[in-house]
Amino acid sequence: MGEEAQLSDKDTKATMGIEDTPGGKVRPDSQNLRPSVFHSIKFFLLCHSLLQLVQLMISGYLKSSISTVEKRFGLSSQTSGLLVAFNEVGNTALIVFVSYFGSRVHRPRLIGCGAILVALGALLMSLPHFISEPYHYDRTSPVDTPQDFKASLCLPTTSVLASALSNSSCSSYTEAQHLALVGIMFTAQTLLGVGGVPIQPFGISYIDDFAHDSNSPLYLGILFAVTMMGPGMAYGLGGFILRLYVDIDRMPEGGISLTSKDPRWVGAWWLGFLISAGAMALAATPYFFFPRKMPKEKNELHFRRRVLAIISKKKDSPSEQSPREFPEKKDGLARVAPDLTVIQFIKVFPRVLLRTLRHPIFLLVVLSQVCMSSMAAGMATFLPKFLERQFSITASYANMLIGCFSAPSAIAGIILGGVLVKRLHLCPMRCSALCLLGMLFCLLLSLPLFFMGCPTHQIAGIIHQPGTRRGLELFPGCMEPCSCPSDDFNPVCDPSTHVEYLTPCHAGCTNRVVQEALDKSQVFYTNCSCVAGGGPVQAGSCDSACSHLVLPFMFLVCLGVVMACVTHTPSFMLILRGVKKEDKTLAVGIQFMLLRVLAWMPSPVIHGSAIDTTCVHWAQTCGRRAVCRYYDHDLLRNRFVGLQFFFKTGSLACFALVLAILRQQDKEEGTKVTCSGLQQQLLASGPEKKPEESTV
Repeated sequence: MGEEAQLSDKDTKATMGIEDTPGGKVRPDSQNLRPSVFHSIKFFLLCHSLLQLVQLMISGYLKSSISTVEKRFGLSSQTSGLLVAFNEVGNTALIVFVSYFGSRVHRPRLIGCGAILVALGALLMSLPHFISEPYHYDRTSPVDTPQDFKASLCLPTTSVLASALSNSSCSSYTEAQHLALVGIMFTAQTLLGVGGVPIQPFGISYIDDFAHDSNSPLYLGILFAVTMMGPGMAYGLGGFILRLYVDIDRMPEGGISLTSKDPRWVGAWWLGFLISAGAMALAATPYFFFPRKMPKEKNELHFRRRVLAIISKKKDSPSEQSPREFPEKKDGLARVAPDLTVIQFIKVFPRVLLRTLRHPIFLLVVLSQVCMSSMAAGMATFLPKFLERQFSITASYANMLIGCFSAPSAIAGIILGGVLVKRLHLCPMRCSALCLLGMLFCLLLSLPLFFMGCPTHQIAGIIHQPGTRRGLELFPGCMEPCSCPSDDFNPVCDPSTHVEYLTPCHAGCTNRVVQEALDKSQVFYTNCSCVAGGGPVQAGSCDSACSHLVLPFMFLVCLGVVMACVTHTPSFMLILRGVKKEDKTLAVGIQFMLLRVLAWMPSPVIHGSAIDTTCVHWAQTCGRRAVCRYYDHDLLRNRFVGLQFFFKTGSLACFALVLAILRQQDKEEGTKVTCSGLQQQLLASGPEKKPEESTV
């Protein structure tokens, strides 16, 4: 045991170069020391699993708090979608060169530097909170008085007070300051994308290089399983953080009269980025102590050896051939790239890209994954806001629903798809059939979603429901003596008619009454000239009569997510079997690049633009259109679910074409497709290339 420890330590120093002390000198007693924990691939696996978990938690946290950021900084859904997409801009611009650098660099240190950039990006993302003014949910109120006290009442001095405060607000919070805050967030998102470039590719290749050939698939499976919990944890963190008030670190002296159910409520969105940045900095620290190269793992895991022994007793296991397959995976561009300069790599990349895209199976499967990724990107970004608006629930509750149900459903679907491919020994044609069935069921499950939703609130002066009494038309001119400010927002509800007013001033109310209860206080407004009987009207938006439908809605969404994620593993197998062996490494890289460029970047912007078209009342800030106050719920549901339905249909059509092409190739070959033998040759398309060109 001692000799093996000394030999492994020597091997490590030989591969690393002497890096123990500055100047390259080794202490005389260094050979008697045990190998460091940083020379263990298992410890690297643990560190990298935690690092990727935190990285996905940071990228998913913004999606969980997107509606809160919109309200806080007056952003439209299109702008917030563009903000989310900027995470992919820096990532896409640099990801191609990762395949070139490969093992030329010190991969652990580069991963650590990328993680530090991600932590700095998360810190920068929270900076707008600290350099901006405190959040005033009622802009017509003086700063030195409680914000909600007599601020929105119908008083003769309201117009003078409102105009003075509006001018002071516009002078202190100028358009340049607003653009600076938004620019900081866009810069932070770009930095998050750039920092995440080396984390996954270099981590996977490092594990695959120094793990035992039999253990590498298991280690990568553990890595992906732990990583997939990141988005769920992000939504869970958002559900907890958004219950706290945004200015929890600088609360006004008189306190606030808002609850999390108030539409003006803004949660402490910035706190999640601070927590995530600290976790990322801690997770990045060990990477600066890992060696550039470590001794390859020599022993197979004991429990894996037992499992293989049991399988070999039942039948001849093909796992004996797997060790011979691993040395072959450095074919193609991955094998040639270290011999190319940067200029040669840039010149040869488009040629290999075009040759890969000529494979019909590869192209169709990638297009199908583009449609599914577009659906997933839009849902991950705006589903919390959709639930919040459609069913009148709080942002924290919407995030908790998604974190507890949608994210685990995606994990379950991917695992189920992998189990089906493994247990049923699916050939390419059956893989495409499984993908087709999965998307078909996903499409059918989305049909009832068009009819599950809440009707739009009746808003006095904005939205009128047919067959109901018009709020302000019953009392024409009731608001004239009030001179209500146009940019004020303090909704009140008439419980008798279920009509909502923008402010108590818009309802003509002149008095405010607070009823104290044991657990909370309730605010009412009386003497309302625009309300039948003079009121009273209740502070806050009108309650929705169909909020209970959110659970059946989420149940169908989760079932659809399971069916869509079942196609993940079989579609990935179609890509690996649909290209030449020497192009597999680059094909996977091209796949992820196309998914970023065609799906993850444009999809949030497309969904945000579609959501903006359903807005019926925009808030105005200093003459600029800010956040949307009210949406047409029917239009919102039809366009959001309709976009999801469109992308699911596109994915289904692509898988149908894949199945048709495989059947046509089967007929042309004149052979019967089986699940063993030379199936991969059926997927290869195009004339054979010369060996030299094929290698490149």
